Amino acid sequence: MDKNKKDSGRRIIYSTDPSFGQEREEEMQETPPPASQRLRAGISKKGRAGKTVTVVTGFSGNPRELEALGRELRSHCGTGGSVKEGQILLQGDVRDKVVNALLKAGYQAKKAGG
Repeated sequence: MDKNKKDSGRRIIYSTDPSFGQEREEEMQETPPPASQRLRAGISKKGRAGKTVTVVTGFSGNPRELEALGRELRSHCGTGGSVKEGQILLQGDVRDKVVNALLKAGYQAKKAGG
């Protein structure tokens, strides 16, 4: 490339991975309104060395909005956690706080057994 010419930022990328480029499709996925989503807050100890984790399932929509909801719930409950595989994981048994926060946010939420 000539030193005086600027890079236009366009580059051709080739991948043999069949899922390459699907992230954009997921990001563009439209999220249904909170009132039409039914979320469940349960607890789990499986595969976590006996530690209790609150698991929120049932969210459908944009992964970025799931991340934002997870961040909001972690802040509300005052605990750590993460978002993995379409689920929100929060440290400890904070199901009651999670359900109350989700109901205030307009979601249909319910406490699952555990």
